[in-house]
Amino acid sequence: MMSTLICNHCNEAISGLSKFCGNCGKKVTVAKAEKEKKSLQLVIAFYIVFLLYAIVSYTINYESFNLSTELALEACFILITLGFTLFDYKKVLALYSWKTLNWKNILFCTLFPVVTAFVVYYSFEWINLHVFEEVDNVFYTYSEFPNSVFWVLIFYTVIPPIFEELAFRGFLFNQLQNIANWQVTILATALIFSLVHFSFVSLLWIFPFGLVLGYLRWYFKTLWLGMLVHFIHNLIVVLLDYYYLESFLELPF
Repeated sequence: MMSTLICNHCNEAISGLSKFCGNCGKKVTVAKAEKEKKSLQLVIAFYIVFLLYAIVSYTINYESFNLSTELALEACFILITLGFTLFDYKKVLALYSWKTLNWKNILFCTLFPVVTAFVVYYSFEWINLHVFEEVDNVFYTYSEFPNSVFWVLIFYTVIPPIFEELAFRGFLFNQLQNIANWQVTILATALIFSLVHFSFVSLLWIFPFGLVLGYLRWYFKTLWLGMLVHFIHNLIVVLLDYYYLESFLELPF
């Protein structure tokens, strides 16, 4: 079956055997077409693997939630992320640049997640209480873990900002940029980022949050700002849960 390429100049379909575009006459760049094909395959593989991971993680935690399984699942997430990163490690490493950082964007990325954390925390606390008639507190979930505060901080404020940004705004963003413009890339990474969290309610805030993280990654060409926003947001949410833990434990269940 004869393959079909897309002209890089006029976007017309070209026979895989043609050396020149029949529409504009420009030379066909096979290398770029192969690069786009490889990136598309990696994006599909990334989505499938992380979706399967989310499903397996949810199932295992539902059946048996303990420190050993949580550590195993987090280790799998880290290894999967690093495994995909190896396909594009040079470009990913370039994203750990300090060149575009200045006091203005650092100040914004310090204050912005403070606002998002409070808005998300109190709005979704209201939704959970009045719509689903339930409340949640991460420290209650981890209460049976030894040194639960330490593990909550590790699982919520250390691992996600480092490895979710590496996976979604690092590797995935790079691959999508090979096959789409920056607007589609930001939308797609935010959508996949929200879908693999496997929570419909969380989708309402994770998607727009992912859009901001994606824009920061695209505009400033660095992962540091997204990591900072992600860290501060998650830290404040965790601190609020800790602050309300005593009143949470007094609720009837």
